[in-house]
Formats: sequence, C-alpha cells, structure tokens
Amino acid sequence: MFNENSGLVKIWFGAVLNGTYTYAQVPALSNLREEVGKKLTDMGYDITEPAPAQ
Repeated sequence: MFNENSGLVKIWFGAVLNGTYTYAQVPALSNLREEVGKKLTDMGYDITEPAPAQ
C-alpha cells in the first residue's frame, strides 16, 4: 500500500529523524512501519535501538 514516496511515509520518516517520535511509535498501519524503517536504515538510523527513556 505505502511506498517510499508516500506522503505518510515522508511525514513519519521526518518526525522520527528529527526526534519528535521514535521508530517504535510509528503506527503498524499496513506496511507504513516497514517503509519508514527502510528509509531510516538507508540514512544510517538504527531502528533496533531501544527508545530513550523519557
């Protein structure tokens, strides 16, 4: 359903990259999380890191 050019993927990618949300907070909506994870991994972001304590 989603691909790397989908608006929702771009929004969540940016939100995780700038620290507004963590990868763990990306909704498991269809393949949204997978596509965001691919883009983050391509940028060198470690999606396996545990979320920082708040």
